[in-house]
Amino acid sequence: MFEARTIARLAKEAKVATQMGNQGHATESIRQFCEWVWDGAIGTVREVHAWTPHAVWPQDIDRPKETPPVPDTLDWDLWLGPAPARPYHPAYLAMMWRGWIDFGTGALGDMGCHVFDPLMWALKLRHPTSVEASSSIFVPKITWQKQRNKETYPRGSIVRYQFPARGELPPLKLTWYDGGLMPEIPAELPEVQDPTELGDTYGGFLVVGDKGKILADSHGAGHPRLLPESLHKNYQRPAKTLKRSPGHHEEWIRACKGGEPAGSNFVDYAGLLTEIVLVGNVAVRLGKKLEWDGPNLRFTNLSESNNLLHYEYRRGWAL
Repeated sequence: MFEARTIARLAKEAKVATQMGNQGHATESIRQFCEWVWDGAIGTVREVHAWTPHAVWPQDIDRPKETPPVPDTLDWDLWLGPAPARPYHPAYLAMMWRGWIDFGTGALGDMGCHVFDPLMWALKLRHPTSVEASSSIFVPKITWQKQRNKETYPRGSIVRYQFPARGELPPLKLTWYDGGLMPEIPAELPEVQDPTELGDTYGGFLVVGDKGKILADSHGAGHPRLLPESLHKNYQRPAKTLKRSPGHHEEWIRACKGGEPAGSNFVDYAGLLTEIVLVGNVAVRLGKKLEWDGPNLRFTNLSESNNLLHYEYRRGWAL
């Protein structure tokens, strides 16, 4: 969290080009989704559900006890970087580092910046006021004593964010699901029997308004669908009011050449998006409701939770 705030500040000071790798931010579908919401297609929104079936790497596991030799092709000290020292093991490498607390941010950190992106843009989300989480509990094989795993993220989590009113927009509750946990199937989709059929292989979201709902795939609000079906068929699509993107990579090249900043640049957009995602991870690790003061980067009701916003870098790796 501290790093996300710091890098956004430094990027602003240095006036450099930056871009998050949430490619969906450059798509046509995310702009279509925003225009539908702003046009009032589903009325006033107070509730959102978002999810991913990830993690597709191991989580809720212990640290390996074996200490195999480091491959000749790997500089293990360099790979660890500022993280606390530990013996090499292949369980950390390739994409599997994402599930380890010392190295990654789990399913929420991996997919949240994709799935939350359309929601943050269309619903004008800023800092949440509170966040709480429930998740699977680690059960060691030897003692069978339930506890929170300090090595990896849980197999599945539900994270509940509360966002305040934003101008004329009312307070909003956003609920996140991962690891196979899912929201209830919308009543407008009686033909769907398995909630995993909602969204795509990476996840999706359901926006609930007082006049209808929008169901979409994970990346950039792909294939947005109005519910009920009669609304989807009869809704008069609004004019295109948002400027269209030349493409994710084209935005980056343009910014690097001194042109218009990328839409998901760190300073104006992606820094805050990252913070929203990561504040949920703190709640996952503690399993408690946390009151969040985003502008001042601190939790106000549980002082020890602030220790998880940053960690002491390994000696020799501090800037």
